[in-house]
Amino acid sequence: MRRITTAALASLFILPAIAGAQSAEDILEARQGFMKMLSLNMAPLAAMAKGEMPYDEAAASLAAANIEALSGYAAAGLFTPGTANGEVEDSDALPAIWEKPEQFAQEYAALGEAAAGASEAVKGGQGNIGPVLQKLGGACKDCHDDFRKPQ
Repeated sequence: MRRITTAALASLFILPAIAGAQSAEDILEARQGFMKMLSLNMAPLAAMAKGEMPYDEAAASLAAANIEALSGYAAAGLFTPGTANGEVEDSDALPAIWEKPEQFAQEYAALGEAAAGASEAVKGGQGNIGPVLQKLGGACKDCHDDFRKPQ
């Protein structure tokens, strides 16, 4: 965990320099796209867990694998200064992201930890999806509670 947090924290300082060539609007669009990709992969898992969609092991495993891959993305470059709520239109990112970078890095790292092994964990039946969703949803909620404007 310490290594993941350290890597995430380091990327908070390195990637913004790389993203500096992009406009705040472009960075926000990329960040929103990243979050949408997470959401699009969470949706079928939630639907299967609730019985709103038939359990499909291959589809569940693929969605979970996508979440695993996305959670491994060095997303810090999508959270550059100047892209907070009130600084750029349509941003839900709270200034706390830049005020508490260590906590933000830890909470983003927690998503990766929650996603680790998810593609295998959802196999074997509908009942296996719920515990995976609880871990993933908990990591998302923790970060959103502290770093996203209330919806």
